[in-house]
Amino acid sequence: MTDFTQHDLSSAPERSRPLLEKAQKEMGMIPALYSVMAEAPGVLEAYQRLHELFLASSFDAAEKTVVWQAINVEHDCEYCVAVHTAVAGMMKVDPAITQALRDQQPLEDARLELLRQTTLAIVRDRGRPDPAVVEHFLEAGFTRQQLLDIVLGVSQKILSNYVNHLADTPIDDAFKRHAWTKGAAGTDAAA
Repeated sequence: MTDFTQHDLSSAPERSRPLLEKAQKEMGMIPALYSVMAEAPGVLEAYQRLHELFLASSFDAAEKTVVWQAINVEHDCEYCVAVHTAVAGMMKVDPAITQALRDQQPLEDARLELLRQTTLAIVRDRGRPDPAVVEHFLEAGFTRQQLLDIVLGVSQKILSNYVNHLADTPIDDAFKRHAWTKGAAGTDAAA
């Protein structure tokens, strides 16, 4: 793919430096995704803000993980699947949920599986899922806000998934134990 610089605090464009400093302070590191995004300060800022907004969405930790990982796996983003496997662990999400998502297997919890299927319909149908999908989602007790929160999650993941595809972003050492390849069922999710 295209050769992108992995910026650090000394090489990043000036507008990106405070964003990288924020990541360093909050995470104890500058993730490779951020170091690549730093090339375009607006992209890095948008991604960080979308992440904050999605964290504050109407979904609980397991639901956020379902949305994130359904999109990451659908987009075949090896970097994001690895990172969000670690994030799910930090958020205390049941490892069985994470493993099923990584393996593209139905989730045992019917509500979470419906969320996964609805997320995939929104992604695959480019925001125009069959009206029956939306109706079923709402009849199951999900809200219109949550339907829109899925779109927020899709927006966040498009930024990261597409940047990772363009840059072939290397997986950070901190997340390598969660490496994933599409179709490689049973790869370590919870270690």
